[in-house]
Amino acid sequence: MEFFRITVPELQAIGLSLKVAAICSLLSLPLALATGWLLARRKFHGKWLLDGFVHLPLVLPPVTVGFLLLMAFGVNGVLGKLLMEHFGIRISFTFWAAVLASAVVSFPLLVRAIKVAIEMVDEELESAARTLGAGPWRAFFTITVPLAMPGILSGAVLGFARCLGEFGATITFAGNIAGTTQTMPLAIYTAMQSPGGDIIAFRLAAVSILMAFLAVIGSELLNKKLLRQK
Repeated sequence: MEFFRITVPELQAIGLSLKVAAICSLLSLPLALATGWLLARRKFHGKWLLDGFVHLPLVLPPVTVGFLLLMAFGVNGVLGKLLMEHFGIRISFTFWAAVLASAVVSFPLLVRAIKVAIEMVDEELESAARTLGAGPWRAFFTITVPLAMPGILSGAVLGFARCLGEFGATITFAGNIAGTTQTMPLAIYTAMQSPGGDIIAFRLAAVSILMAFLAVIGSELLNKKLLRQK
């Protein structure tokens, strides 16, 4: 029964992971929706460059992403120094650093799912709405978004799951501070480095697997719903 006795630090790590993932998903969704629409519906010079830049975190080592964020938002970074000197805001090695690291790493998954979902919506439906007097924004939010909603939600779920599993960028940019930036993956890593911490690592790994499994199943169900609508 000892395996099922989750300690307070473990609950803190689980709660922090959920909080980071939830905030990350909510903040990323509007930008991902705009980016996904832009890549799906618009033709412009340099589109391939934007597409490659958005998806770059998928292929970069997460530690590299964390290092680049540290160079940009660290206290001596280009943006971080300005924020500290003019607004007294520090991002690196704080809770918001964990959110930003997770957001950057999960953003491509969210954009990719939204882009595919919007591409599957018939453009003639949008054109018909506009001929009936609906403006571009109204057509988008009353026609495109509802029809693409399963794909949008699927991407949000996958992004949420990716945030739960983020490690490399977080430990590099946010550190491993218990109660502040120590999410589940970091807590598992810490337990593995501690004598007798195997059972803690197993418990947290089991929770991580369960959450990831539920997220993947939820995403698949939403994708099937999207396909049934076509």
